[in-house]
Amino acid sequence: MNAKDNWRTKLILASGSPRRLALLNQAGLEPAAVMPAEIDETPGRLERPRTLATRLAREKAEAARKVAERDEATAGAFVLAADTVVAVGRRILPKTELVDEAAACLRLLSGRAHRVYTGVALVTPRGSIRERLVETRVRFKRLSKDDLDHYLASGEWRGKAGGYAIQGLAGSFVVKLIGSYTNVVGLPLYEVGNLLGGEGYPVHLGWLNRV
Repeated sequence: MNAKDNWRTKLILASGSPRRLALLNQAGLEPAAVMPAEIDETPGRLERPRTLATRLAREKAEAARKVAERDEATAGAFVLAADTVVAVGRRILPKTELVDEAAACLRLLSGRAHRVYTGVALVTPRGSIRERLVETRVRFKRLSKDDLDHYLASGEWRGKAGGYAIQGLAGSFVVKLIGSYTNVVGLPLYEVGNLLGGEGYPVHLGWLNRV
């Protein structure tokens, strides 16, 4: 194993989200392994959106770390996890799997502001956990019937928190955004880079020889 491969083995992404992996790659970070953490994501009774995002990110990181520790190749690695929650006030919107759910979310978001929270948790090789919570405010235009019908027909909403993906067709719905765009996509790159760099991970090494 050469030196370049060696530094890559230090990072595990505890998420099966293609969007989060693509964002890491955009920042020049290539995890050695992807370990989606299967946990119960049901909000607790009266649990607030920001608390939920933080808790789920931590639980995902801890679950993936336990799996990583069973394999000599990944034991002692950095483990990065995130969870994104879309909310209107204290109301947490679901990750939509049914068209009726997506339609209800989009009607609620139409013409108004909402907040997107992403909790980020990093388990270090020493076993400590570093955390961040990032908030972005997003305002949608008032959606017409055609907007709604055609977006639902696209299927892009499936599995997305709040029933939309800002990096896709729904980007045309956004009137105003205050905060981190990558946070709304699913992984706030500024905060992730700071967490990793602060713990000694070579965040810029993957920038070498990029075309």
